[in-house]
Amino acid sequence: MSIDFEAWAELAGDSPTARTEWAAVVGSWSEPHRRYHDLAHLAAVLGIVGELAAHAPDPAAVRLAAWYHDVAYDPRRNDNEEVSAARARIGLLGLVDEATVAEVERLVLLTAGHDPAPGDANGAVLCDADLAVLAGPPEAYAAYASAVRAEYGHLSDEVFTAERTAVLERLLTLPALYRLPETAAQWSDRAWANLTAELSLLRSRSAEPGPAAS
Repeated sequence: MSIDFEAWAELAGDSPTARTEWAAVVGSWSEPHRRYHDLAHLAAVLGIVGELAAHAPDPAAVRLAAWYHDVAYDPRRNDNEEVSAARARIGLLGLVDEATVAEVERLVLLTAGHDPAPGDANGAVLCDADLAVLAGPPEAYAAYASAVRAEYGHLSDEVFTAERTAVLERLLTLPALYRLPETAAQWSDRAWANLTAELSLLRSRSAEPGPAAS
């Protein structure tokens, strides 16, 4: 899926306000501190949402939620999803109807835990698309993990290892990583293998003796 204005205009219309909002959204995704949560990630999620759109009762809302799901991304904060959802509500007012605004806001908030309720097909499509990177080939997954580490360059190795370990453990305790039958069948095994391998690596690093113990 393209991230050009034409793709946006299919959802939000072609008006001066829509053009201004599209430029602002793309500008946010282009911030220099982003190493993984960048325009490439946005394009990837939009593309997968497009492939899975037939499963969604409201594909337009899911596509819009993809545009906004990490529009606010500050690695030093823990409320990025809430800020992104609020940004979506403000940015979409007057461009789409209120029901769509509310659904986009709900979907963006859902990406904080990636745990849509049973039967939430819109949420399943967005969350599955957002987590698709976990099921990539080992080399692609390693590049993703390295990019995430770069985004958190302000953290020491010790702190990052602890926080990243907690993230991986939470993902591995979800009822399912992927909620659509077709994505679950295609991606689950690879994602579990990648997550487990990274978690094992992080645990081995945290178990290594520090300078004072060597």
